Amino acid sequence: MDKLVIIGAGEFQLPLIKKAKEMGYETHVFAWAEGAVGKDFADYFYPISITEKEIILEQCKQINPQGIVSIGSDLAVLTVNYVARSLHLPTNPEISDVICTNKYEMRKAFLANGIDVPKFLETKGHVEKEQLSSFTFPLIVKPTDRSGSRGITKIETYEALDKAIQIATAYAFEKKAIIEEFIEGPEYSCECISYQGEHTFLAFTQKYTSGAPHFIETGHVEPSNIPMDKIMAYQKEIFKALDALHIQNGASHCEFKIDHQGAIKIIEIGSRMGGDCIGSDLVYLSTGYDFVEMVIEVACGKKPTLKKKKEDEYAGIKFIFDHDDIDTLRKLQRKHPETLQYVSEITEVGNHDVVDSSTRFGFYIFTTKDKAFVDEILG
Repeated sequence: MDKLVIIGAGEFQLPLIKKAKEMGYETHVFAWAEGAVGKDFADYFYPISITEKEIILEQCKQINPQGIVSIGSDLAVLTVNYVARSLHLPTNPEISDVICTNKYEMRKAFLANGIDVPKFLETKGHVEKEQLSSFTFPLIVKPTDRSGSRGITKIETYEALDKAIQIATAYAFEKKAIIEEFIEGPEYSCECISYQGEHTFLAFTQKYTSGAPHFIETGHVEPSNIPMDKIMAYQKEIFKALDALHIQNGASHCEFKIDHQGAIKIIEIGSRMGGDCIGSDLVYLSTGYDFVEMVIEVACGKKPTLKKKKEDEYAGIKFIFDHDDIDTLRKLQRKHPETLQYVSEITEVGNHDVVDSSTRFGFYIFTTKDKAFVDEILG
């Protein structure tokens, strides 16, 4: 039996583990034991942190897998790439590791390849006002190497900068922050699969956030409201950015905004599926393309199967922030249960503040052919 190594076993990894077994692979899953809900579905589970890449490599030499894969985690991607390269399995080149997981290095790579970027600056601490003389407020301050809306603050004045930097560097693994001009406009993401350097567009995702100051994602829907006459131009710019980051194999998730002139402004790109069930669930539910299957195929050196398995429709995810969100869910369960595809475990609402993606209280995934229904749920 062919073997597949999967890095990570959290809730968002479950579709990957289940799909691999459905495809006939023997699954070998590595993750820290706490919260590893995927261990109950794996053929073999190894309670090893996803950051312990040397230990995982030694285990994989014994397993001799056909591929190594993960979805939705930048930390896991680093281990996937390292182990896959060491075993001469399909992955991305080493240069992509840093520029795909560090926002400052990514901005530099974009700039060097002629991709429009806002003014940006890296810092470990206090920044003098003179250093920002050419910047236009508002600014956005982020950790250089974290995801999931962690440590992000939008600021309107210089006086708010020190606190924002402290928040960002506290979250950052390397204790650095990136400061950049804030990009105005609605936010989207683009989901792609790449195979041996050839990129294929799968879907645009429309994003909903809590807004300033932290921009925590409250929901997503596919397909987006991007006009048909703009799609090809946006794809072209995103493919150019994927090349700039040396993304050659596997999934990618490009976050971007559309400014008032209709121009695309790329925020960042992960060499992985989008988290929040975007890649693992929404792409398939909205387009019929089995994104998870494609990721496994590419990881095992196979050309991805670009075949629709179901009809197109709207697919969305709504995150629980407050009791109003709970009330909406209960109403759906009573009146439109057929629209609900998945409801996560929901923790007690209000027992803590929602400060980033990891502190939301739960979520549900829904499908519909009615755009008005989407607007009612996501706003």
